[in-house]
Amino acid sequence: MSLATGVTWGICAASTAGVITRPFRWPEAIWAMLGAALLLVFGLLPFSAALGAIGKGTDVYLFLIGMMLLSETCRRHGLFDWVAATAVNHAHGSRPRLFLLVYATGIVTTTFLSNDATAVVLTPAVYAAARKAEADPLPLLFACALIANAASFVLPISNPANLVLYGGHMPPLGQWFASFALPSLVAIAVTFLILRYVERARIVGDCQSEVDRTPLSTGGKIALGGIVATASALLLASAFDIELGLPTCIAGVATTLVVAMATRSSPIAVARDVSWSVLPLVAGLFVLVEALDHTGVIRHVAEALRTASADPARGALTAGTLLAFGSNLINNLPAGLIASSAVLQAHPPQMVVDALLIGVDLGPNLSITGSLATILWLQAIRREGEDVGFWRFLKVGAVTMIPALAAALAARIALG
Repeated sequence: MSLATGVTWGICAASTAGVITRPFRWPEAIWAMLGAALLLVFGLLPFSAALGAIGKGTDVYLFLIGMMLLSETCRRHGLFDWVAATAVNHAHGSRPRLFLLVYATGIVTTTFLSNDATAVVLTPAVYAAARKAEADPLPLLFACALIANAASFVLPISNPANLVLYGGHMPPLGQWFASFALPSLVAIAVTFLILRYVERARIVGDCQSEVDRTPLSTGGKIALGGIVATASALLLASAFDIELGLPTCIAGVATTLVVAMATRSSPIAVARDVSWSVLPLVAGLFVLVEALDHTGVIRHVAEALRTASADPARGALTAGTLLAFGSNLINNLPAGLIASSAVLQAHPPQMVVDALLIGVDLGPNLSITGSLATILWLQAIRREGEDVGFWRFLKVGAVTMIPALAAALAARIALG
């Protein structure tokens, strides 16, 4: 190994560790961008290559902009609080039914707004609803965390990692459903059943049957319409094999502006509360992966994929499992970027590529370091006065993720 290669690996490893652990409580984006800057300063990556790497994420940036604007608009106008209160009232005093309804709400939110929306926006609303219902919030919070990943391959739009793995060129919607409809259903069902069993002692009993539910405002109704319109537009775009970033961005911006005009409020206030740091975070990760590519790491991963693809079924099982666990070591976004680059070089069978996506989406349910959505979920519950340590999450994650992953991969392999 050359000195340059060793230094590159060290910078990438340290930067990724910073993204996951956030030393000094600095935002994740700072660590990603710091690593990218060091690679340029030490001449380990040409400036042109870094720019090219950042440009590869254009569709992802547009997707995130649209989704963040849409989610923040919904939050500001009380849509998610209204949905959470509706779930509590429909539970009719039953904690098990409340758990089921929160889980179902998480499925819908993740499917049509992405897993980050479930982590960032729905989680605080569920916590508030749990307090009003006088129910233990932790099982409901775990439901939000786990469904954010378990349902994140129902649709191409359900997880930004989907765009990353496929390099922005998503399979047509028909092909997507053929590959992922059954594995998604299996992952969602297995995760629910096991989590329901693990948390059974906390879920048993009654809760308050009626909580105050503020009527949905004009802005909230328009935002709900924006969600439906956005989901419909993205389904059409996916069906016609159109990149999802631009339609998502247009839909998010349009919904924000229409709501602002209807409520005579400023869209700047919405934009101010959006977590824009996610964009430089993703850009920095793209640069880190490009640097790894220059050292030959991705070439070796691609060669391993080619070897594994000699037996597609076994290769899919191996690749999906390794990426699922690897995502918890380096976070699923950089793991997905590495897998995407390796796929472009190796051209493995579709079954293997689909298994990689299942691994990068579902694997992060193992630990709090697995995905950006889980990290954001942890930040959200800490703001509410709750906390879940690494080992506490791992105890739940290990017994839920591993069976769900095995079942989902088996379902995909069975489809041929």
